[in-house]
Parts: sequence; C-alpha cells; structure tokens
Amino acid sequence: MAANETAQASLWHGTTILTVRKGGLVAVGGDGQVSIGQTIVKANAKKVRRLGKGDVIGGFAGATADAFTLFERLESKLEQYPGQLTRAAVELAKDWRTDRFLRRLEAMMIVADKDISLVLTGTGDVLEPEGGITGIGSGGNYALAAARALADGPLDAEAIVRRSLDIAAEICVYTNRNVTIETLKAA
Repeated sequence: MAANETAQASLWHGTTILTVRKGGLVAVGGDGQVSIGQTIVKANAKKVRRLGKGDVIGGFAGATADAFTLFERLESKLEQYPGQLTRAAVELAKDWRTDRFLRRLEAMMIVADKDISLVLTGTGDVLEPEGGITGIGSGGNYALAAARALADGPLDAEAIVRRSLDIAAEICVYTNRNVTIETLKAA
C-alpha cells in the first residue's frame, strides 16, 4: 500500500458490531456511522446482514468495500461447505491471510449461525468468543463490556445488543444510535 493510501485508510474509523447468544437466540447488531477523520460521511450504513441462505448473520468493522469483498468470499465458502460455518470461516481466513489481494483488506467480521459465533481477522484468526458475547470495531469493547454486564439480567439477546450499542454510542464518537440487528434461533 502506498503511503498516501495508508494515511487515507487510517482516517477511516470503524463502527461497533456486537453479538450476543442468550436464551435460544443469537443477535448480531451494528451501528450505522461511517466516518472519515472527524467527519461523519454516512449515518445509516447497514453493516449487519444475512449471508448464504439466510442462516448466517455477518457484521463488519473497517473499510466498507473490503468488508463486502469478504462477505462475497464467505458466501462462496458457505456454498462450498453448506451448514459448516466454522469450516467456511477457516477457509476464508486461509485465503485472507495468503492471497495477495485479500491480504490488503482492512476489516474484521463477526459471523454467527444457530450453533456458533466467530470473529474473523486478516491475520488468520478465527475466534469463538467466550460466553457467546463478542464485539469488534471502535466501540466494540464498550459494547462488549455493557453486554457482559447485562447478560445475567432479564433482557433477551436482542435487547442486550440494542442497549449495549446504545451505551457504546454514549462513549465512542465513531458509533451512533442508528442500529441494525439481525437474530436467529440458536441451537
């Protein structure tokens, strides 16, 4: 990457993506803010969506075009390995780490199906969160902390994600309250 491209990429600030598994439900949510430096470029981006045949939810933090490239690649892997999210994710991570083009992509993903939630990174990581809760992006740790605090209470997975993203938006200037949440019945 040229120095100018690196400088430009560092100006793009992420988002907040959170997943929570609780009470037979998995919820993945994300805010809608896209920023360049200190400027909000878009407030209603959809960073969480269903993948494959609708049985996988994915959310991304990082460069939008890069994330959509990764979503397309993951969907291809899900077609190749139907019903095997972990296998598809590992195969994507291998490609992401070794392919010259993919190696340059700057994004992180959370993906979930009825059985498992995973975090995928460009360094080849495929991580299953402890306790079924994980967050990524600039406000990810704030949302993660809030979700862990709320997990033992009466709220269901979707409500925990919604409240945790709201808390993250109170703290992180790169996170807003325009959220998208997708849910699946968990195994």
